[in-house]
Amino acid sequence: MNATYLGLELRRFARDRANLFFVVVLPAFLFVIFGATQEYTDARIGNGNVGLYILVSMAAYGAVTATVGVGGMAAVERLQGWGRQLGLTPLPDRTFVTVKAALAVLVALLPVTLIAVVGLVTGAEGTVTAWALSMLAVAVGSTVFALFGLCAALAFRTEAAVSAASGMVVILAFLGNIFVPLSGVLLTIAKFTPLYGYVALARYPVTEGRLISNDGRDLGTEALWVPLLNIGVWALLLGVVATLLVRRGRSRQ
Repeated sequence: MNATYLGLELRRFARDRANLFFVVVLPAFLFVIFGATQEYTDARIGNGNVGLYILVSMAAYGAVTATVGVGGMAAVERLQGWGRQLGLTPLPDRTFVTVKAALAVLVALLPVTLIAVVGLVTGAEGTVTAWALSMLAVAVGSTVFALFGLCAALAFRTEAAVSAASGMVVILAFLGNIFVPLSGVLLTIAKFTPLYGYVALARYPVTEGRLISNDGRDLGTEALWVPLLNIGVWALLLGVVATLLVRRGRSRQ
């Protein structure tokens, strides 16, 4: 790990105020609107209340937005020649990858931390274990989606592709049961989308697998293997696609 290079990357991220707002502040704002200010957030669910359930959802959305952007811009930098510039320095490729991975985790922690603080102040409640495991799942699981941004950038080779990928996260969040609890056919479809397994796994310490509909109906309990299988398959798929796109890029050079 090169602490100097990581520090430079963090400062560069901090200078992009527009990106900082959408990655860090917006998810917390959404939590306040859809969670903290609603009367139903005090209702109990599993090892916490609905407020904590919504908090985990918004934290997951913010973390994924962060890691998609980091992964995508890393690919764009390489495509635009930054990799050749780094090749003139003693910095090895593994350090570049390690720094970007660390950057993704640290950036993902920013919205997670802010939302957790807001949640504690506004009444999100749960056991210490539920809080700790859910926040850990949000932060670590979001790194999978750096591959999503990486694939978008490698496929279309422009910064616009990274912005488009970040925009697609909003659509995938709706389809993945993050913003609005789904039921029926929509819930069945959601289980095949990329974000479903990630957010369901993050919520699991709170809900213990219990599913609820938008009107509060109990939809039963989901086994832990369902979200684990979902996130495992998508991680493998995105990893394979990213590898193929890297090879395609090398063959063109």
